[in-house]
Amino acid sequence: MSTDYDLITIGAGHNGLIASAYVAQAGYRVAVFEEREMVGGAVSTKELFPGYQIDLGGSAHILIRQTPIVEELELEQYGLTYIELDPMFVAPFPDGDVIYFYRDLDRTVDHLERLFPGEGKAYREFVTDWIGFARTMRDIFLTSPSPLELGKQLIRGASSPLPWQEELRHILRPYQEVLGSYFEEEKLRTAIAWMAAQSGPPPTDPLTGPFALWHPLYHEGGVARPKGGSGELTQALKRHIEAHGGDIYTDAPVENILVNHEHAEGIRVNGTSYTSRAVCSATHAKETFDHLLPARHRPDGADGLRIGNGFGAMMRLALDEPVSYTATADDQKARTGLQLLCRDMTQLRAAYGDHLAGRPAQDPPLIAMTFSAADDTLAPPGGEVLWLWGQYFPYELASGRTWPDIAEEVADTLLAQFEQYAPGTRQSIVGQLFQHPEWLEEHLGLYRGNVMHLEMSIDQMFSARPLFGASDYEGPVDDLFLTGASTHPGGGIMGASGRNAARVVLKNVA
Repeated sequence: MSTDYDLITIGAGHNGLIASAYVAQAGYRVAVFEEREMVGGAVSTKELFPGYQIDLGGSAHILIRQTPIVEELELEQYGLTYIELDPMFVAPFPDGDVIYFYRDLDRTVDHLERLFPGEGKAYREFVTDWIGFARTMRDIFLTSPSPLELGKQLIRGASSPLPWQEELRHILRPYQEVLGSYFEEEKLRTAIAWMAAQSGPPPTDPLTGPFALWHPLYHEGGVARPKGGSGELTQALKRHIEAHGGDIYTDAPVENILVNHEHAEGIRVNGTSYTSRAVCSATHAKETFDHLLPARHRPDGADGLRIGNGFGAMMRLALDEPVSYTATADDQKARTGLQLLCRDMTQLRAAYGDHLAGRPAQDPPLIAMTFSAADDTLAPPGGEVLWLWGQYFPYELASGRTWPDIAEEVADTLLAQFEQYAPGTRQSIVGQLFQHPEWLEEHLGLYRGNVMHLEMSIDQMFSARPLFGASDYEGPVDDLFLTGASTHPGGGIMGASGRNAARVVLKNVA
């Protein structure tokens, strides 16, 4: 039977676009339907204030640098230009110390050794011990999460030079304990832990060691920014798909997936049906299971999806002058990478304690991003973009108040926190957007404000993501496929889910 397309993808986030791009590049007829007015989802950029290009979601491109996606899809031909950020991370402290993490390991070690004698050597040992394990984890992320594939990668992969008992002990421990076994300096432990916390789990949870043990890969892939904004990645993917004959529909909310005789055979949009040999849902798993599929096909276990209670909030600021940190005289260098603003492990643990109590963190750690230091297309001459990511902030508040009730005071808390490192920033603000958990849900489709879709805990990783029986990018009916942050390997700007899903789709449409 003739169909309109070989593949229809629901949702134009970066994973949906990547899956579609691979299928289109293989010569198949592809269409992507997006309910918003532009592609990109949580990887998009808009001129929210005159002259300022503001990212609406993810900003730092780290994980995708561990994949071959950009090269395989030849995205540079479609307008994507990456700017390397070096230093990758900068951690200023109230007492004037500043830690720099450079792409070059030797340079980082030398810097740490001068700042904290003995810690540079410890850092090299940490990276050497765990780079093999980290590479194996990366390779696992680039495969389907079936037990067979996981087993193959673990057997093939290089592990650490540690005895297997010691390696396993670190993997099973909370990451604060892993870091404590390597480093004496609290500031160094804190900086690495704060990066590990970006996936959500706190430093005290068991089985979270790998979130810190991934750190050595930063020295291989680095940190980069698409010139013009994070959304230039998804714009390049859009151009790629269209250049290969695919169609992109925006302002096109999908009403439901058409299922006939246990097979997905298309979608309905604004009362019009579009048919296809396969459907790939790149939306939140809850959206797919609860709203797009006919109720009779809702999978067992869908009620058990743990979305969590949010965890982060973001301020997008347009400034009329660059940020100036008190801890360093070299603002250009300090403003280039991600700025890790967390005093110590106590601050990080206390913020998570506030989250568990259902209240916004009173003393939140921050990541600051001033990528206009590396990309002058983001702000007018003399201006700056400043983005503040803070943790931990619950979606559901124990006080019974709502986020619109408290948004102004929490935004003020974030600014006050930042001004401990860069006083006077408020006077430079010419535009401001606060993205609290309810905003993230309403505008980006991130249920309960969770940017990872589902909690990134061991019971919802690998073959259990989004749930057992629907983890190999295959949905609960034939010819329905899944991708996005709800699937293996989870959230973040990586694209591995889209690439992995494309391989599964291509096996079925070939």
